[in-house]
Amino acid sequence: MNDDHDSSLPDGVDLQALSAFVDGELSDAERERIATLLAAHPQAAARVAAWRAQKAALQVLCGAPQDDARRAPAGQAADTARRTDDADEPTVIVLRPRTPWWRRAGIAACWLAAGAGLTLALGPLAPRLTGGAWNGLGAQAPSFAERADVAYAVYTPERRHPVEVAASEEEHLISWLSKRLNRSLSVPSLQEYGYSLVGGRLLPGEAGPAAQFMYENRAGARLTLYVTGTARDETAFRLLRDGNRRTFYWISDGMGYALSGPIAEGKLRSIAVDVCSALGGKPEAWQ
Repeated sequence: MNDDHDSSLPDGVDLQALSAFVDGELSDAERERIATLLAAHPQAAARVAAWRAQKAALQVLCGAPQDDARRAPAGQAADTARRTDDADEPTVIVLRPRTPWWRRAGIAACWLAAGAGLTLALGPLAPRLTGGAWNGLGAQAPSFAERADVAYAVYTPERRHPVEVAASEEEHLISWLSKRLNRSLSVPSLQEYGYSLVGGRLLPGEAGPAAQFMYENRAGARLTLYVTGTARDETAFRLLRDGNRRTFYWISDGMGYALSGPIAEGKLRSIAVDVCSALGGKPEAWQ
């Protein structure tokens, strides 16, 4: 990355320093110094936020694990390890020799034919076999579920600024997001599962604004609840998997909901059922 100073950057900070700041390669003192400067320079702070979002999006697309544990202090690394203990699908990136295009095309055609046959044979049985938590063979998860999954990957690694409005201002948070989404919102309690509200933020949705509420347990593991309006009309309760992350999503009364986290599928499903019920949904229809 170019070392030349950019006029939009605060004095004493260059692009190389910002890059090291985003990658967590600075000392504590230097990181604090740059963070203080960024607080007074919105343009530079926006650039850092964009780089972080790009980095997280690339990690999501490539299936690469977050590298917080590698750079965090020993205590934080232990917490990060705990957050992934429940995951039963480790992320692995495998490099293979390039295959000629004509061979790939032939293999793809064979798999397409086999997939069509499996869809016809197993499609009607899938909801029973998986307890309703199924995307369907070849089915596409709705955009809001995918956005919820990416938003989880982008914001939960943040330690200093994971939310826009903290839980200490819960009343203001709910009022603000309800006004922006033009819908009366509420924040379900997850205390019985050991998760406390961290706060929330406003996000862009597919057809309007969306809200993200973040929860955290004593070990530092985080869950997020994504809420947005949707034109889809269905009552299905489905599961989206991406590496060690899982997102249970559902639609109720014109609103799309998605609960995301890297915990065991059964536990996340139980929490999602209670959240749906607390928000006025009818999870009994999923059984």
